[in-house]
Amino acid sequence: MESKRITMKVDLSVAFHIRKEVFVEEQGVPLEDEFDQFDTLEGQGQCEHILVYYNEKPVGTGRIRIVDGLGKLERICILKPYRKFGLGKVIIKALEEIAEEKEVSQVKLHGQTQAEGFYQKLGYRSSSNIFMEDGIPHILMVKDITS
Repeated sequence: MESKRITMKVDLSVAFHIRKEVFVEEQGVPLEDEFDQFDTLEGQGQCEHILVYYNEKPVGTGRIRIVDGLGKLERICILKPYRKFGLGKVIIKALEEIAEEKEVSQVKLHGQTQAEGFYQKLGYRSSSNIFMEDGIPHILMVKDITS
């Protein structure tokens, strides 16, 4: 299990494929809602993407943006057959390391409520009431990190 930052278009397209399979095909998120202006390599100043690998195969992805001085973790997903191998933790750790490099002291995310316990185990605390995003219940979660 390893992660790497995306720096080439070919890797970004792999991340898009993973996101499309998980969010659009599996969870029913509208395609037009899944991809946005931050989904480019040119936008790396605002947003950085990563891939996570299992047995040298890319199976998960996530991204981080700096929003109002906070790191916002987004689009975190793993292909269904590779869940339960601890890859989610690898993605979160890699994104938090990028936040620390950018001297951000707090990160946040919109976690699906079914994953709330997972994020809590990684030190995140729930910080809102449940809200709907793309028809899926979410909760705002935050974590202080050292920078």
